[in-house]
Amino acid sequence: MPDKSTSRLKNPDQYDALRDKGMSKEKAARIANSPKSGKKGGKADKYEERSKEELYEKAKQIGIEGRSNMSKEELIKALRNH
Repeated sequence: MPDKSTSRLKNPDQYDALRDKGMSKEKAARIANSPKSGKKGGKADKYEERSKEELYEKAKQIGIEGRSNMSKEELIKALRNH
C-alpha cells in the first residue's frame, strides 16, 4: 500500500483487502476511492414480492426467451440464472 502519511485513499482498509485478493493497485484504489465504497447495494424488491406481470416485464427487458409460457416461479428462476 502507498505510504499512509501521503495516501489519498478514502478507504485504506478496503484497499489492503482488495490487494490481498490479488487485485491490481489501480483497480483496488478505484474501488476504495469510490463514493460508496464499502456500502451495500440498492433496495430492489425481492422477486417473490413482485407480481407475475412485473417479472414478465423484467424478463422481456433482458430478453429471456419463452417468458410468455412461464409461471411466476419459472420467471424468478430464469431471472436469477440469466
